[in-house]
Amino acid sequence: MKKMNHFLLFLIAMGCMIQASFGQTAGSLTGLVVDDKGEPLSYGTVTLHKAPDASLVTGEAIDVQGNFKMKAPASGKYFLRISAMGFANQDLPVFEVTTASFSKDFGKIALKQDSEVLQEVTVEGMRPMIDHQADKMVVNVEGTAMAAGNTAYDVLTKMPGVWVDQDGNIQLNGQQGARVMINGKLTYLDGKQLQTMLQSMPAENLKNFEIITNPSAKHDAEGTAGIININLKKNQLDGLNGSVYGGYQFNKEHGYNGGASINLKQGKWSSFATADLSQRPRMREFTMNRNFAKAESDKQMLLTGGEDGMQYSQSIRIGTDYDFNSNHSLGGSVSLARSTTDNLFFTTTTSNLQSSTGPEVNRSVNNNDSKFANATANLHYQGKLDSLGTSLSADVDVVRITDKSFGTFRLTPEGANNSNAGYLLENDNPTSYSIYSAKVDFVRPLPQLKGKFEGGLKGSYVRSDNAINFFEINDIQRTPIANRTDHFIYDENIYAAYANFNTALGSKWSLQTGLRSEYTRSKGHSVPTKATNRREYLDFFPSIFLSQQVSENYQISYNYSRRINRPRYNNLNPFTLIIDNGTEATGNPHLKPQYTNSFQMTQTFKKSYNLVLGYSQSKDAMSEVPVPNLETKKITFQQRNVESEFMNATLVTPVTVSSKWNFNNNITLAYQKYTTVLPDITINNEQVSVFAQTNHNVMLPNKFRLEVSGGYQGAGVFNVYRTLPSYWVDLGVKKSFLKDQLDVTLTATDLFASRKMRGTSTVDGTTNEIDMYHYNRGIRLNLRYRFNKGEKFEMKRRNNSLEEVNRAGGN
Repeated sequence: MKKMNHFLLFLIAMGCMIQASFGQTAGSLTGLVVDDKGEPLSYGTVTLHKAPDASLVTGEAIDVQGNFKMKAPASGKYFLRISAMGFANQDLPVFEVTTASFSKDFGKIALKQDSEVLQEVTVEGMRPMIDHQADKMVVNVEGTAMAAGNTAYDVLTKMPGVWVDQDGNIQLNGQQGARVMINGKLTYLDGKQLQTMLQSMPAENLKNFEIITNPSAKHDAEGTAGIININLKKNQLDGLNGSVYGGYQFNKEHGYNGGASINLKQGKWSSFATADLSQRPRMREFTMNRNFAKAESDKQMLLTGGEDGMQYSQSIRIGTDYDFNSNHSLGGSVSLARSTTDNLFFTTTTSNLQSSTGPEVNRSVNNNDSKFANATANLHYQGKLDSLGTSLSADVDVVRITDKSFGTFRLTPEGANNSNAGYLLENDNPTSYSIYSAKVDFVRPLPQLKGKFEGGLKGSYVRSDNAINFFEINDIQRTPIANRTDHFIYDENIYAAYANFNTALGSKWSLQTGLRSEYTRSKGHSVPTKATNRREYLDFFPSIFLSQQVSENYQISYNYSRRINRPRYNNLNPFTLIIDNGTEATGNPHLKPQYTNSFQMTQTFKKSYNLVLGYSQSKDAMSEVPVPNLETKKITFQQRNVESEFMNATLVTPVTVSSKWNFNNNITLAYQKYTTVLPDITINNEQVSVFAQTNHNVMLPNKFRLEVSGGYQGAGVFNVYRTLPSYWVDLGVKKSFLKDQLDVTLTATDLFASRKMRGTSTVDGTTNEIDMYHYNRGIRLNLRYRFNKGEKFEMKRRNNSLEEVNRAGGN
């Protein structure tokens, strides 16, 4: 902790030095635009007019933090006009420009809501689905046809640059290691548990996705490929309002979903509640061809099978905020989610394909019933400390996650020459996570420096408790299997501090720089063997963003950040799980954290088109490696540390054909290289890959809305795997009735059943070819009815940020 104290003193000193190191910038007009509650407005325009005749000179958009900045005009008298939808225009007092270096800061400008505008304005056009901002890409999904009846997981897989593999791992622009947040709070989950949680979250409650490929120091350092933040809808009406919805889906099996949300703002209280329940099928089919080239016999095996399951989910969220006055508020929320999964995984393994006595056939059935529960409680405070905009916020979170599963594994050999004996196993696998987190964030605008200082502290504690018990069933006896039974407890403490500063450097350049430190202390303990693995380390994560406004229609930004991926808790668990009679999975308690240095250059043309060039290098990247056993003819999957290198070029091109048709295109060209060191060999795997996505929004006659999206992923590599190309096409049609209160949506996904996972892994002469399909093709019908009685208002923004749940199991 001595190192930690020294670091905190360093942060304080750095903030003071930064604040004192810049002088005032000349030649610009600046200000901060807020609403009547003092909240920054993240939209609108500022126009410059000549004083005598009010003729327009130029204009600028208000940025996401409510700020505006424009170049000072030539000598003369002028005034500024501030405009934003739903607010009355405001003309500022006339001012006179006398010199070429003239600068003026208009300070905080408060706009008042225009009730007539709110009641009478009708928007016939369509809001752009993708909004490119300085540090992120925002994908709007609220009210879209693709969100209706879907889950958050379904919509996530269609985000620009996002690809999710068969194990639920997320790639962003072709790179592994992305982390998922919800309302600015990291979910602490990954892999299958993240997939389970997102599949229990209805897309009806989603507002947008923020894709942050190179996060700043104020974000948790977790996530080497970046962060995907899922924002839920927020109440925008005073009084009582809400919605009810229900839907049906079919993709070989029947499913349904239904739910309701209600919001109430009365006086100083703002409260909400949502509830959802669903039944969703989980199915897949696969074929695997394995060839053990170095084995003396039984060189080839053919595995065919599939998964047939059903997931039943229920969730509820409630929360409230209380405004003590216009500057201080306190609130809390509770989320409860449960899901029950009945899952049947079956495999037929055919070996001895070249034998003169005929092939050997073994059938295995893995039946798994699981109960997943997640309870989250949050207490938050938001305060404005002065009229300048200085703010202080604090959050306390408590999360409890349980995942209890019971399974049976039965092997049935067939054929007179079969050397295997049939058997029946049972297993209990209870898992729990207890997570406690607290953080505080401070923001101080620095008008004299045309900048802002941010700083914060965070502490978290996680306990992961995993147990597995195997039993052999013989007649009516249930005999424990000692070498397959284990109990693993993992404790982790993380203490973090950060400082972040941004400012303008003249009229063309802006700088944002920050430093984050995270001190980690962990202990993994196996109860039966008493083996203990302790770790303690202090890491620094710098970030820097430098932007140049070359011209009105051309901007360049240069980004650098250092980030970390800590091992998922269940991957540190040394258990061995049986998947089928030829496949097992085991944990790795010696898995090291992954560190990545990322560099990125973004060029923006006409404030709409983006070309992003990126390079990253990872040390001890974590990746699943299939390790063959030539004697048993089995493959064991285990997470191991490898080295990786990644380069990409991404082109984002939004196109507006007319007020009734717009579409966005996202194309990535990526180079990937992995180096995997095993005891006897080193495997180098590299590939140039292409990823492309397009999303179209079309307003049809009679207010029908059509949405079409498609994607293509070219051949690629991941660790020792080489994957084949795949593509998909989805479409949806939406129509509103009853004065736009009732929405009816019909969607069809993966029209050509082409979104398959096909690839090959090669390790020490053993190849494993896989062809897998998750039955993505389906059809959904969804209805949603909205009711309200109130006036428009804006809820307070909160920036909650948890990270540990992303590696555990739920939010």
